[in-house]
Amino acid sequence: MLSAFTSFGCLIMLACVPAHKQDPDQGSISSAREHISINEGWRFYKYNSLAEADHLIYDVRPEVFDNRDNKVADDKPTEAVAIKTTQEVLKPWILPAGNAFIKDKEKHHFRPEGNPGGDFLFVQNDFNDNEWESVNLPHDWAITGPFYEGPNPEVGGGMGRLPSPGVAWYRKKLDIPEADKGKSVFLDVDGAMSYAIVWLNGHLVGGWPYGYSSWRLDITPYINPGGENQLAVRLDNPNYSSRWYPGGGIYRNVWLTKTNPVHVGQWGTFVTAKDITKESSTIDLEITIDNDSKNDATIKTVTQIFALDTDGNKTGDAATTTESLKTQVKAGEKTKIECSAVLRNPKLWGPPPLQVPNLYTAVTTVFIKDRPIDRYETRFGIRSLRFDPDSGIFINNERIGIKGVNQHHDLGAIGSAFNKRAAERQLELLREMGCNAIRTAHNPPAPELLELTDRMGFLVMDEAFDSWERKKTPHDFHLIFTDWHEQDLRALVRRDRNCPSVIIWSYGNEVGEQYTDEEGAALGKQLSDIIKEEDPTRPTTSAMNWAKPYMPFSSVMDVISLNYQGEGIRQDPMFEGTNRIRTSPQYPAFHEKFPDKVILSSETASAFSSRGIYLFPVTREISSPVRDGRGGDSEIQQVSSYELYAVDFGSSADKVFSFLEQHPYVAGEFVWNGWDYLGEPTPYYSSRSSYSGIIDLAGFKKDRFYLYQSHWRPDLPLVHILPHWNWPERIGEITPVHVFTSGDEAELFLNGKSLGRKKKGQYEYRLRWDDVKYVPGELKVIAYKNSRKWAEKILKTTGGSAKLEAVTDRNTINADGKDLAFITVKVTDIDGLTVPRSDNLIEFSIEGPGEIIATDNGDPADMTPFPSHKRKVFNGMVLVVVRSVEGNTGTITVRAKSSGLRDTLVEIKSR
Repeated sequence: MLSAFTSFGCLIMLACVPAHKQDPDQGSISSAREHISINEGWRFYKYNSLAEADHLIYDVRPEVFDNRDNKVADDKPTEAVAIKTTQEVLKPWILPAGNAFIKDKEKHHFRPEGNPGGDFLFVQNDFNDNEWESVNLPHDWAITGPFYEGPNPEVGGGMGRLPSPGVAWYRKKLDIPEADKGKSVFLDVDGAMSYAIVWLNGHLVGGWPYGYSSWRLDITPYINPGGENQLAVRLDNPNYSSRWYPGGGIYRNVWLTKTNPVHVGQWGTFVTAKDITKESSTIDLEITIDNDSKNDATIKTVTQIFALDTDGNKTGDAATTTESLKTQVKAGEKTKIECSAVLRNPKLWGPPPLQVPNLYTAVTTVFIKDRPIDRYETRFGIRSLRFDPDSGIFINNERIGIKGVNQHHDLGAIGSAFNKRAAERQLELLREMGCNAIRTAHNPPAPELLELTDRMGFLVMDEAFDSWERKKTPHDFHLIFTDWHEQDLRALVRRDRNCPSVIIWSYGNEVGEQYTDEEGAALGKQLSDIIKEEDPTRPTTSAMNWAKPYMPFSSVMDVISLNYQGEGIRQDPMFEGTNRIRTSPQYPAFHEKFPDKVILSSETASAFSSRGIYLFPVTREISSPVRDGRGGDSEIQQVSSYELYAVDFGSSADKVFSFLEQHPYVAGEFVWNGWDYLGEPTPYYSSRSSYSGIIDLAGFKKDRFYLYQSHWRPDLPLVHILPHWNWPERIGEITPVHVFTSGDEAELFLNGKSLGRKKKGQYEYRLRWDDVKYVPGELKVIAYKNSRKWAEKILKTTGGSAKLEAVTDRNTINADGKDLAFITVKVTDIDGLTVPRSDNLIEFSIEGPGEIIATDNGDPADMTPFPSHKRKVFNGMVLVVVRSVEGNTGTITVRAKSSGLRDTLVEIKSR
């Protein structure tokens, strides 16, 4: 049986919206919709402690008695703690902000009388905030540090040892001219961490608690057109609220949207394609029109569809146009209308390298009496999507094996503040490795990330929640799940459902409701049903690390998503008799129980390594847990890069590859994880960042990168040797040499002498020479494929550290104050070979229209604050991140120097 998810149209529906005083007066209607960035020119203040903070809280939170943050990641989530509200809270005034995403009108929230916080100093128009910090958005208040070090820190390793918790305020004057009188005006926030509450001109407008959601507030009743408009935003980011670094602040973009009273609603279009052939495709559009006025309106809508180029610009004339539809929209209500058009010779969207991610935009124009009053653009792609339980996932009738990774939302040394170039760099390196899919672990991503995945052709599992009613940490999403899960889930789907890169919706990750039998399954079905109401064209799933095929939880999802269960959990004999999760390999059992459902691994591996660190002895197993003397060293807080070691419940890449190949019906994997991320530094919680990335926090490739690349890109001539060959203390000692290659065999030479030619066996993904005795000199490997020379690599013992060499990822950046250059500095010997164990202190300086915003070296245990211009090299490499200055063009010169080494510089053009 084939599971196909196809599009269909929707009926015209009416719904109530809050009415404004303005009328759609035809004589004063303007066609302009303005979507204005208000990222610039904010003032920011953060209280020094919770004891000093104001009491304008969303709700009370439970007291924390167990503040351990180093719990094993697959610990069983526990029940919520009952709490009583003993003080005034603002929750009743905030809940109505989500009414547009609550289907049942009987469950809508009604705003109480009153204006809490209206007399508080920080919301007043005349409050002098000149002494507050000046910031631009996106802004992460915690990333500059300092790190909390030592035992019993205020913020532990799980949340990155950075000061993300706390209460803070943002203020900004809004430009709302007299000409905006009579318009609908909205505040659109792509993400604020967390429990955001908003005042305008001293009036409590509303807010949104979930820090990863995008949301809108209607500020029309509170604006003063032509006068002063003071915006104030309070954030309250709790400690013990996350298993990874959440960041803090308004960390995504913020917009002011101005429309006429009758307009396309928030995320108000849904574009789908059907009957897709080379010759034509039918494009169906569902359009939601809001009438914020007190009068009924008769409107006409027309949508033109344009092809986009690779830069996202329209090309040529409209490729097709819908018929003109006339509809009446009652005062204070919403209307959903549908229309269609046939597109000839459609350019399909699909993942490279065999397909091209072509994109279109639908330009919807709304008319009253033949005058345009609104214009709304929707980016989309045309592609078919089919799920076959025996063969996997098909895009445009081509099977696409999922070679995916999980990605948390932080961007390394620049934190959670979203930057499009930093995210693009992450995706570029993942693509180079052969990755074709991203799982947004474990929350809604920034909308610009999906713009990138759409443009670059990545597939996406778009995930909503890490917890439901049962908690993983004392202050996580479970506190607001009951009140907000429907709003957050519908908002996510409406925002992202036009993105062709999104192929699966995930409504949970390893949630505690796996353990609650029918009750948990019923809640899972409720969430799946909400998604299907918003988007019937894609399947749903929830990642399972515990639920088994015979449990009800797994029966309600469309796609079976397994975390580590496919290859088995804790199968090493050392875990016998423990109370940890122990699971035999589960692919066959799930396939037998659900023969009509696709199976994929939403998390695999969780392998550990520290770039450039090699510890001895080396296990002869293909996968091993980490312990001191067994791939790990707790004294230096590092894990060996022989890439054979994993978290207790995980596996090496080799083991995962083997199980996937032995079960070809599995659609693929999302590796835990692509890039190292801040927080969750298993196995060493005194560190700041993770060890599980294939790429380290600075963006430097670990050896594991080449293992995945050799497997995921079999047609790329590749051979890679590890470890490095600088071991003066190991002369004559066993120092295993491992080779990753896309070839099928290889011969290893040490100082010109062959150590033998080896061929990969079935389900083998590396070649091992485990008995090599170290002598300095030259390692050379020649790889072969089908008995022909395929690739060659030489690795030499280097000389001492002599000089610095620098290279930038791009020689030219835009002078927009946002664009970044990532500069890698290496310590080399006199011949230019990277000295692999060097740890020199580097000092950076800059001249010209740029600024150094961060440095890093990929060492999870390095507690140097990220803004520092001085940082030690970690195993030969260090990174400096440079940002342009808005409006200033010219040459940026970055210099690096270190005592006893020859300096280096790199020049970048800012234009």
